[in-house]
Amino acid sequence: MANFEFPSGFLWGAATASHQVEGGTHNQWSEWEQSSARLAQLAKDGLIAKYDKENFISGRAADHYNRFEEDFRLAKELGHNATRISIEWSRVEPREGEFDAKEIEHYKNVIASIRRNGMEPFVTLWHWTMPIWFCKKGAFEKNGT
Repeated sequence: MANFEFPSGFLWGAATASHQVEGGTHNQWSEWEQSSARLAQLAKDGLIAKYDKENFISGRAADHYNRFEEDFRLAKELGHNATRISIEWSRVEPREGEFDAKEIEHYKNVIASIRRNGMEPFVTLWHWTMPIWFCKKGAFEKNGT
């Protein structure tokens, strides 16, 4: 079998979704998890004794929101030179037209950390989760404003 070499500059990395790794999100998906996730409901009702409901909701997830520096250091140690993150819309714009400067600064720090660790950042602005206010307006199913 012939050796195969990836082209110079090939990007190796991993991808994350904010809701799945950050923890502490409040969006339409976290509300669905709390109220409708079948396993979470069974656990809450005591029908699955082995697990508690926190095993079926994102909750604090991997706490990447607070541990991103360590996470990117580990990715660098694994040889990554790129990473894809998503920005949690419900953090950045928790209420329609209100942008949270603290959260915007957080994501700027996340991107700076990726670069400090020698990786190329790729950013997804929308990765399925939506702020509650947006869903109440009909989300993407409604035309116009």
